[in-house]
Amino acid sequence: MSNYHIKSLEEYFQVYRKSVNDPELFWSEIAEEHFTWRKHWNNVFSWDFSIPEVKWFEGAELNITENCLDRHLHIRGEKTAIIFEPNDPEEETEYITYNQLHKRVCTFANVLKDEGVKKGDRVCIYLPMIPELAIAVLACARIGAIHSVVFAGFSSTALSTRINDCDAKMVITSDGSFRGKKITNLKGIVDDALKESPGVKTVLVAKRTNNKIKMKKKRDKWLQPLLDSAYTDCSSEVMDAEDPLFILYTSGSTGKPKGMMHTTAGYMVYAGYTFKNVFNYTENDVYWCTADIGWITGHTYIVYGPLLNGATTVMFEGVPSYPDYGRFWQIIEEHKVNQFYTAPTAIRALAKEDLEYTAKYDLSSLKVLGSVGEPINEEAWHWYNENIGKKKSPIVDTWWQTETGGILISPIPYVTPTTPTFATLPLPGIQPALMDSEGKELKGNQVEGNLCVKFPWPAIARTIWGNHDRYRDTYFSAYPGMYFTGDGAMRDEVGYYRITGRVDDVIIVSGHNLGTAPIE
Repeated sequence: MSNYHIKSLEEYFQVYRKSVNDPELFWSEIAEEHFTWRKHWNNVFSWDFSIPEVKWFEGAELNITENCLDRHLHIRGEKTAIIFEPNDPEEETEYITYNQLHKRVCTFANVLKDEGVKKGDRVCIYLPMIPELAIAVLACARIGAIHSVVFAGFSSTALSTRINDCDAKMVITSDGSFRGKKITNLKGIVDDALKESPGVKTVLVAKRTNNKIKMKKKRDKWLQPLLDSAYTDCSSEVMDAEDPLFILYTSGSTGKPKGMMHTTAGYMVYAGYTFKNVFNYTENDVYWCTADIGWITGHTYIVYGPLLNGATTVMFEGVPSYPDYGRFWQIIEEHKVNQFYTAPTAIRALAKEDLEYTAKYDLSSLKVLGSVGEPINEEAWHWYNENIGKKKSPIVDTWWQTETGGILISPIPYVTPTTPTFATLPLPGIQPALMDSEGKELKGNQVEGNLCVKFPWPAIARTIWGNHDRYRDTYFSAYPGMYFTGDGAMRDEVGYYRITGRVDDVIIVSGHNLGTAPIE
């Protein structure tokens, strides 16, 4: 039996030892018992960090959307999959069941096929936080197209750079986006970007803001009429375990952005497993991550992780300050949110406001609070713990990166005793190492060095799209045989990890610990 849901500290240590001593057995049990496969794997994993090359569940065949959607339909078909909370609190909330989401994903997938998108094609998605964003992501995965989501706050230059780098043949966008009182003409930004990206043949446009836009004949098409006339059934493409699932760009501190390529099976298993444990998810919980799907946090912990577990995930279009600074807390009360995952930047901004904003809402549904994107400072940690969690909801201070695909170091709520500002202990399967400037590993506790990982985990990015040399040089050359994170960390007297910040100035890499906080 796999230890899919860890429930005590003693069990954590037992599971962690198993994951390190016999990773093959550990991960194969989880993959076999908790996920659906078209064909079983021949080999659990193989790896060589000197090339670098990592493969998980080799020989297996699957489709991630069958795991996110189809397998839930017979028991959770009428359960809410996505709660869409619009920017304007006066606009009606949308509740999308698993049955409805499945139908909408299949319909969208058929539109993609009708427009000539095939397995392996890259589709760039530049949408606000509306249901079509999650649906477009899953529709690509349904037919084996590789999605590349670009955060809808990025400029036309940033957009065209990413479109050209992955050679996307289609862009999916909307007329505009709402953020607070502001309407942004997204389609206009796409038009500007495509002056530099002649390879894009089709632009699908969702209607959201009804602002005036230009439509280019033959290239630009309104999405809704195409959905209205498409079939609602779409069988899923059979994917190999190592087929690419998505490309997501991390903006490096130097040079052009790096398209981190994540593959199908390993990412799926790790996303599902870490979501379940880090957020202590149980059936019928309502989970809300405030990130944007344009970041890795949104990919893994708004879309894939929750849906793999048959969860209810909240998508919020707006900002924490509109119509006032109580918006987050109002949403938690309204939907009885159980897990709340946000960035220290947001916590610090909200902590500056009057406490009446938090005091007037009932936050008693909360079971777990999460922090992502950067290390959380002590003052913000205490404010979050006292005013939002009422000292009853553990804070999971999660450390990970676009490159890692999922959380690597984090407390497990109600399992790991927390310490402010510490990410605490590695999750099962994760083997951190602290290195000194001479390239030697610092053993024991009460040490500080450069954070590496010495063994692969299922969701590690496999390459930088179109530039494997850069992937090797950035992450695997500084400390041979190890993945170098670009972060510094300390390990305290009990073995807890605290992330101390970037160490790019020590060894020049352009990795970026990209959660929800940094903006290009």
